[in-house]
Amino acid sequence: MEQSLPIAANLLYQQASIVADAVLAEQRRTGSVPDVPADFQKKFYTFLDRINGHLMEDKDNFFGYFLFQMVKEIRFDMASPTGTNFKGTRYHLYFNPMLFLPLSPEQMESTIKHEILHVVSLHLIRSKELRQQYSKMAVNLAMDVVVNTYLDHLPPFSTTLEWVNMNYSLLLNPFESLEYYVDKIQGALDLRTDKKDLPESDSDSDESIAVSYDPAKTHDLWDEGDDIDEETLRKFTEKYIDASCKGELSNYLESMIKALKDSQEDLPWHWYLKKLVGSVTSTWKRTTMRRNRRQPERLDLPGCLRSHTAKILIGLDISGSITDAEFRQAIGEVLHLVRCYNHEIIVAECDDEIRRTYRIRTMDDVRGRLDIRGGTAYSPVFTYANTQRVDLVVYFTDGKGEEKLQTPPKGYKVLWVLSGKGDKLSLKKPFGLVKRLTKLPEYDPSLDFDDVEKGGFSMNHQEDISMP
Repeated sequence: MEQSLPIAANLLYQQASIVADAVLAEQRRTGSVPDVPADFQKKFYTFLDRINGHLMEDKDNFFGYFLFQMVKEIRFDMASPTGTNFKGTRYHLYFNPMLFLPLSPEQMESTIKHEILHVVSLHLIRSKELRQQYSKMAVNLAMDVVVNTYLDHLPPFSTTLEWVNMNYSLLLNPFESLEYYVDKIQGALDLRTDKKDLPESDSDSDESIAVSYDPAKTHDLWDEGDDIDEETLRKFTEKYIDASCKGELSNYLESMIKALKDSQEDLPWHWYLKKLVGSVTSTWKRTTMRRNRRQPERLDLPGCLRSHTAKILIGLDISGSITDAEFRQAIGEVLHLVRCYNHEIIVAECDDEIRRTYRIRTMDDVRGRLDIRGGTAYSPVFTYANTQRVDLVVYFTDGKGEEKLQTPPKGYKVLWVLSGKGDKLSLKKPFGLVKRLTKLPEYDPSLDFDDVEKGGFSMNHQEDISMP
């Protein structure tokens, strides 16, 4: 007679403890982490097959079919029950038996669903971009809040919305975007003065054997995955999803999948520009609008705010397919975003060399582009930027140019904005974020209503009235 899942998990946990001790002893003896014994792997994967079968029999069987496609592996060094990454055209799902087996069967299923929701939400892609502007801690917490909002039977140590609100004195709303949560959580982290973001994990435990949950390390495995471009990973994810849709989907899953398939860009390029500009800081300025951080009870002492400055270099590829209308629209958004900061904007028009540079403060300063169409090279703009002590380079291009920068950027951030017709950036190492410019709608003469009479209705259109 087959054992119940809780009994089987308890017996397997006892064996896992013995295996963990043996692995740790062997590591201390040889200095390298040995393989998990094949006998234990077989028993553990047989146990997982039972979990997988139960998920497939569930009404929401999407997770069971998704798990069936994933490669399963055992990792005793993970600081979470489960973890995932992408390697060799496959999604891998890792399990730490020391943290996974003590859970109830329902909690085990929730940890598996947790990892799959990260994949469906494209968090493996979005986290790379967000971690360029926010701390790893803020991104980890925000991602876990997003997926755990949709799950029941969570382990007691899970990062939930309630947990974050209580520990960071926040009032976050449920069902908001990942960017909303990470921005709010980062603000709370920045205000902390005790420098203790989270409860400390067991510092005495060896790195090869993790026996306690650590939210700061829950997604470290993502860094071990293959370095694959966003579009390819998105396509692989869609294939996994298509193969997993065997029945009725829950509303939240259906909306996640629809968002993944419908959207090519998660956020407009100017959202990232706003974050980049906001991160450019210089000296502090005193203000009575904020309390003194060292002595908040002293209302007579002024607080401090960062004095934001922004020296921005706008690189414009005049050999590309960006239209004047697209460029003027983009410049208008740049000027709108920096209106609250002390800023200096330099435009550098470049094909295979810089043809002209000039400064702008308003839209009236934007000049018509030079009618020169040489080759395309990005390096001249960065050579120039390195001599100007800029804080940020925003490069508008169709993406067709060099594969390697001859002069890498030094000491400033970079945002590449591809034109509506641009497919991908030719550079293998862009040294910054790559986003697409919103494509302007094409002009349709049939929508020109200049010849329509004002007022919407005219008495002249009435039939003649014959007077008796």
